[in-house]
Amino acid sequence: MAPKPDSAEGIVLNFVNEQNRPLNSQVVADFLQKFNLKKTAIQKALDSLAESGKITFKEYGKQKIYLARQDQFQIPNTEELNQMKDENAKFQEMVDEQKKANSLLEGEIKSLQSNLTLDEIQSNDAKLRNQVKEMEIRLTKLREGVTLVSPEERNAVEKTFSDTISHWRKRKRMFKDVWDTITENSPKNPNEMKEELGLEYDEDIGVSLQTYINLVPHGKKRPRA
Repeated sequence: MAPKPDSAEGIVLNFVNEQNRPLNSQVVADFLQKFNLKKTAIQKALDSLAESGKITFKEYGKQKIYLARQDQFQIPNTEELNQMKDENAKFQEMVDEQKKANSLLEGEIKSLQSNLTLDEIQSNDAKLRNQVKEMEIRLTKLREGVTLVSPEERNAVEKTFSDTISHWRKRKRMFKDVWDTITENSPKNPNEMKEELGLEYDEDIGVSLQTYINLVPHGKKRPRA
């Protein structure tokens, strides 16, 4: 008598037949956790099915391996196997074609997603038009000779720049005086000491104080250090 499909034996029998491969009780229990069956109930069901001849088993030491009865499955002959292979090859071609079609669709979707929406285009267009207007107004003022920077602002910037150059020059002179004193009384070569201490001169990083001094407006330059 066949076990009820919703009973523990019915669930285990159906699983073993579907898998149609060697199984132990632990593997069956792991797969059938969704049915809330405990391992003891599954072990009991496996033993009962094996004892009634509904499944087969082999013992390997203390472990039992269970397998579906093979006589319940229809074994195809050579002609049927060849036909199945041909059908499988056709199905595989269909799968490959579908994958290509899916890939093309995904590419189109990504392309569409990367494009701007109409609202975004209109918003960007409005921003660009405003920027163009602002630039045209600025250009018109420049062509008319209108001073866009007040004399006060210009003098403040020039003073800050000149003061900064002055500080730079003083610090450069102070460093030179200290460095000359140290290197004169040291047995080491100045270049070697410089490398050991990780020092860098302005020139080492492509910077020249004189270049910036030359930018100071005429009549405001101070004597060279």
